[in-house]
Amino acid sequence: MHIGLTYDLRCQYLAEGYSLEETAEMDQLDTINALDGALVSLGHQVDRVGHVRHLVDKLAAGQRWDLVFNICEGLTGFSRESQVPAILDAYHVPYTFSDPLTSALCLHKAMAKSVMRSRGVPTADHQVAESVDDIDRMKIGFPAFVKPVGEGTGKGISPASKVTNQFELHRVCKDLLQRFAQPVIIEPFLPGREFTVSILGQASRARVLGTLEIVLLAEAEPEVYSYTNKERCEELVEYRQVTSAQSVVAIAETNALAAWRALGCRDAGRVDLRCDVHGDPLVMEINPIAGMHPTHSDLPMTASAIGMNYRDLVAAIVSETCWRTMQSSPEPRQLRPARPHFMSDSAVHSAAMK
Repeated sequence: MHIGLTYDLRCQYLAEGYSLEETAEMDQLDTINALDGALVSLGHQVDRVGHVRHLVDKLAAGQRWDLVFNICEGLTGFSRESQVPAILDAYHVPYTFSDPLTSALCLHKAMAKSVMRSRGVPTADHQVAESVDDIDRMKIGFPAFVKPVGEGTGKGISPASKVTNQFELHRVCKDLLQRFAQPVIIEPFLPGREFTVSILGQASRARVLGTLEIVLLAEAEPEVYSYTNKERCEELVEYRQVTSAQSVVAIAETNALAAWRALGCRDAGRVDLRCDVHGDPLVMEINPIAGMHPTHSDLPMTASAIGMNYRDLVAAIVSETCWRTMQSSPEPRQLRPARPHFMSDSAVHSAAMK
């Protein structure tokens, strides 16, 4: 297949003057090289498209692909991860990972939790502060945990995120509101074990790939999987493989699958959970466009832990995308683009079989 590769390259944004924290979700060049190499080794032709504006330019020039492997995070707004999927939907170009609705919903942690709770998925209570004035009207139990409502990769999270009184709550919320120009979400602090569950597939086809426990080492910032701990994970964090032989892990995996299905996630991604004071694993958030760095990102690390190499992980993701595309592609209609905007049935079948 002819596969387009969409991504946000961190070094490009740093060169434009954005900070390390602002670009924390962006990808390193070695991630793009690894993805390109894996896809080529699977027999595909790869076109490095780049970020959303490059995608728009190429589509406007008439370029198309059988499939787009999309890892674009976007830069601003709650719908930033939805930009590439929405554009590709408009042009009827299949792509990996979740659709625009799910991508935006998962990024807004409070809305995602509300949907999960409506579907019976175990997750902690939460409140949202859109301004400093909101904080004084809230009834919060302590210790509590505060973070931006729409960020990833630990952005805005530090040991200060755990607050133990009203003064700390006010100070941390005010700082985050100013720094990130978005609401903050306030939840009970969960003191127990932390897990990240990797998932392949969608709906009833979804299944757990594997689970890692996040274990902070002695030199790490204490108690929280913070921005610093994530950025320096090789030296500050142990990612310990755990299995459903432990009852708490089995429950975590069940809850993760329930959350994945409730929010309509697909192809591959991760669900993060942490245990409360009773030892019960609660879903914290979902990453429907998981990082793909071969050794730094949790999804590939999980695959490696269970004996799946990076090439096979990429093949599995492409296969999932091809399977659902083959199931859902409608017959062309008069007002739709011509069939070449879709991958051919033979191309889908061929890719799914790889």
